[in-house]
Amino acid sequence: MEEIKMYLDEAKDLMGKAIGHLSSELLKIRAGKASPNMLDSIMVDYYGSPTPLNQTASITTPDARSIMIKPWEKSLINEIEKAIINSDLGLNPQNDGEQVIVNVPILTEERRQALVKQVKHEGELGKISIRNARKETNDGLKQLQKEGASEDEVKRAEDQVQSLTDEHTKKIDEILSKKEEEIMTV
Repeated sequence: MEEIKMYLDEAKDLMGKAIGHLSSELLKIRAGKASPNMLDSIMVDYYGSPTPLNQTASITTPDARSIMIKPWEKSLINEIEKAIINSDLGLNPQNDGEQVIVNVPILTEERRQALVKQVKHEGELGKISIRNARKETNDGLKQLQKEGASEDEVKRAEDQVQSLTDEHTKKIDEILSKKEEEIMTV
């Protein structure tokens, strides 16, 4: 039945988006190495409006322990420095008049465990999104059954939704274990 296929495709799409979102959130959690993605959440006051840092400067990592931020306008150097200091990343930027240099400190054991907790929390949010997609799809399928779809077709579709849920949940677990390993590796 066409409507059932539509519900299944939508469920797969929503679950895929949940995994995509989780992956992008995990990129922001640093694992000991410097990465331009670490600064994705930083907003800079650009002529009175908050603007993502990566839209005001080029961000590079010359080595595993430092990030160089070269603003497109020199007048932004102090704003960028202030934004990094005020962020919750615990980084200490230095300004040499041309660019902002951020030395990424080595993670302490305590900080690593806090990051692993944060990773697990993000993973749980991803799993909740997947379960919500399953629930919405199953509700839609039950509605189709009330409207006259065959009980067998709906049951098969619900089984497919459950297998999609299991598959995507397993994928999240794999992503989380990789990220945890990355964080805990000294």
